Amino acid sequence: MATPTENSGQNASFRARLRRERIALREGMAPEARAQASAVIEAHLKELLLPRLPGVIAFCWPIRSEFDARSLLRHFLLDRGWTACIPVVEQVDRPMVFRVWSPDGAMARDVHGIPIPAAGPCCHPDVILLPLVAFDGRGYRLGYGGGYFDRTLAVLNPRPWTIGVGYELGRVDTIRPEPHDVPLDFCVTEAGVSTPNR
Repeated sequence: MATPTENSGQNASFRARLRRERIALREGMAPEARAQASAVIEAHLKELLLPRLPGVIAFCWPIRSEFDARSLLRHFLLDRGWTACIPVVEQVDRPMVFRVWSPDGAMARDVHGIPIPAAGPCCHPDVILLPLVAFDGRGYRLGYGGGYFDRTLAVLNPRPWTIGVGYELGRVDTIRPEPHDVPLDFCVTEAGVSTPNR
């Protein structure tokens, strides 16, 4: 019988392999296919967010061929009274903070080299758009392995509405969630909006 340590090691190996595979698939998408899928994802996000009163929405600067939410923010949400913010890693192994972002604001880079607002106030998001490397039908997401969103969501009170955003090629039967993984409220891909089965 496998020990907890062996199971943990097998799970970590499975998730690392899944992460590599799904990132490679995403980065291998043809530019036209990515653009078409992104336009459909943006339309689904509009439908999901339109009924809500404007609030504070967090998004991640797109890296490694992720869905780019900046067009949605610039041309749809900001004009309707929403405030946008970006998660900022101030310390490794600590929850992130959220710094207000504007399209014309100065940018810097965080400890991982990802663009973040160079300055500005911090805020508490009402909605967070989380990038999906992989995700399953129970609403669990696989990111890049740093655990930043799990640590952050565990301490945010009130808890924001969490929307995983990515391409359908990231959908899997299970990501083999760990006890610290926090399930999402919705997952949005070019195939539509799905509510996790719990």
